[in-house]
Amino acid sequence: MPGTKRICADGEVFHALNRSVARLTLFENPDDYAAFMPVVDETWQKIPLTIYAMSMMPNRRHTHYETGGSGFLYQGRFNSFPIQTDEHLLTVIGYVERNPLRANLVNRAEEWFYGSAWLRHKKQTTPEWLKTPKKPTLPRNWRSLVNKPQTDAELEAVRKSIVGSTPYGSEKSISNTAARLSLESTTRPRGRPRVIIES
Repeated sequence: MPGTKRICADGEVFHALNRSVARLTLFENPDDYAAFMPVVDETWQKIPLTIYAMSMMPNRRHTHYETGGSGFLYQGRFNSFPIQTDEHLLTVIGYVERNPLRANLVNRAEEWFYGSAWLRHKKQTTPEWLKTPKKPTLPRNWRSLVNKPQTDAELEAVRKSIVGSTPYGSEKSISNTAARLSLESTTRPRGRPRVIIES
């Protein structure tokens, strides 16, 4: 089934991710990760998108750009959701950069070579495509913040957006964004309405 086409104005920010089929290992060794980085560079050369964060995990990748892929390698079409560009954007950047830490792959987010936390930490190797948001800006203590756990409420809200492709932001922003991008169906409960039988 084809995905919903979205026509977006400039400045719209999305979180995109793609998982391997059955969550099997997608990147098995450092060479696999290294082979994927030129794909990011080539894609950016053709379509110079603003990329704020990325994390290549063994069974998935989280990033703010669009890629193809289907068949036996990927679980399906990439998943994405729009993000309100205020502190909600910082929450999602933190979520993405914190992924390897949450998965117990490293002790600190910037130790994961295959993500933007490491690329930001190693200033001399920051690729041209990785940008820092101008507004809101990353706090000076970003590295410290990204290594602290997110609240349960933040995690639940981000994961809800991931699962349902629901816009992420304030209630008003979610409603406005859903209407603007024809995503109203993502904000409603799935399935048929419950039947209430009165006796």
